[in-house]
Amino acid sequence: MTYETVIGLEVHAHLLTKSKMFCGCSTDYANAPPNTHVCPICLGMPGVLPVINWKAMEYAVMTALALNCTISEFTKFDRKNYPYPDLMKGYQISQYDTPLSRNGWLEIEVDGKRGRINITRVHLEEDVAKLIHRTDPSGESYSLVDVNRSGIPLLEIVSEPDIRSPEEARQYLMKLRSILQYLGVSTRNMEEGSFRCDANVSIRGEDSPRYSAKIEVKNMNSFKAVYRALEYEAERQRKLLEEGGQLVQETRNWVEEKGVTVAQRSKEYAHDYRYFPEPDLPPLVLSPAWVEELSSASPSSPMPGGSGLWPNMACRFTMSISSSALKRLPLTLKAASRFPLQAIGLRKGPRR
Repeated sequence: MTYETVIGLEVHAHLLTKSKMFCGCSTDYANAPPNTHVCPICLGMPGVLPVINWKAMEYAVMTALALNCTISEFTKFDRKNYPYPDLMKGYQISQYDTPLSRNGWLEIEVDGKRGRINITRVHLEEDVAKLIHRTDPSGESYSLVDVNRSGIPLLEIVSEPDIRSPEEARQYLMKLRSILQYLGVSTRNMEEGSFRCDANVSIRGEDSPRYSAKIEVKNMNSFKAVYRALEYEAERQRKLLEEGGQLVQETRNWVEEKGVTVAQRSKEYAHDYRYFPEPDLPPLVLSPAWVEELSSASPSSPMPGGSGLWPNMACRFTMSISSSALKRLPLTLKAASRFPLQAIGLRKGPRR
């Protein structure tokens, strides 16, 4: 049987702000001693309160506009709960059902053929701490935690499963990185972990609408690694099905030295994270005038002939709040209605 490869990408990019997403700690941590760019907020101490970084919001909106996304007039932050040693609070502040933006696209070209990769959403969250794995002289393994990275503003860009080959994935990532570089919003360095990519890989039989189980592939730190990992994983899935095996939804790590993916854990579903609205941050109502101001101030496409990185950064808004989200937010929305639009979260945090 002939199989088609189906790939969706989740890209995480550090935003080039001077301070962290929810506190005033410096983001210039690359060459700093471990655990020196920290405070009670990014250490997850009890009783502390996060504050939204306005500059990170600006950069996120600029990127979403460049990717032809519709900006949500209403958005909020949520708690994503999962136990892991690099998660200082025991949860991550992210966005779930009302992200900053939705429904964008990015055009790529492979072998002279143009194609459009649809983008599900662009949203903001905070990065986690860094685990450093060591082995002592006796052969015993242990891990160290460096919290300097915890709280760095992180932009997540989620594509639809529109990618059909490792080369398309590579071209998509290269163009996306070029946009971030041109806008000046990210350091975009894959080797340092400031531009990371996770892939969801499935295969399906020719002319079949059904996908196999979705396999998430992590730990790819270069464009070459992405290409090799996706090529290997698609072929592994084909061989397994041809031999009568069964694919299960799971997360696998790419091992660069061996050129293989290895099982890490079963893949979580959204309900496993027990999302709920972040109670320490107000919801955000993004003023159309403010977004228009950002759109006008953003650099235009450097490519001539109207076929550049983005056609134009015209503002598009949606006021779409699901009924389930409204049921979970009555108190938050009432609190938000007491403040002017500009006061709801945007101007309470650092603008840097």
